[in-house]
Amino acid sequence: MDDVVQSSNLSKGAIYWYYKSKKEMYLDLVNFWVLRYSVILNHIVEEDAPPPRQLKDLFQYFIDQYESDPQPFVALTEFWSMAQKDTEFKNKLQKVYTHFLELIENIIDRGVNSGEFKKLDVRMTALSIMVNIESINWFTLFDAHGVSVKEYMETITDFILAGILKKN
Repeated sequence: MDDVVQSSNLSKGAIYWYYKSKKEMYLDLVNFWVLRYSVILNHIVEEDAPPPRQLKDLFQYFIDQYESDPQPFVALTEFWSMAQKDTEFKNKLQKVYTHFLELIENIIDRGVNSGEFKKLDVRMTALSIMVNIESINWFTLFDAHGVSVKEYMETITDFILAGILKKN
């Protein structure tokens, strides 16, 4: 909470006026980010672009977000830690990730049905993509040894698309 006090220029008392605990504040922060990111993510999935373009747009969105503000990714590692210890927090994140997985599955399913992607296990493919997107959090914790988030994510995008695109 001391970091929040310092960053917000509010007193601890003012923060505790709005939030009874750090957990309550973090749950509200999850809600904030879900609302913020859901609009764009839903737009990417609902647009008329071909599924390969949508996957590229999805990865690009996370690259742009990381480059403009890595703090949500830093916080996410804390959220994962809290989810291991708190059932309510785990359930909240499970709901968020389930929705995200379903968005990716929608793209993959449309790509398979349109013939742009190989016939594949939609859930497994979507889960692999989600885990690769979430790997961006590694860059908030460790030395990247000269590899930027952008380079990494663009390479992963190319690897994934090379593996799922139907060859003509």
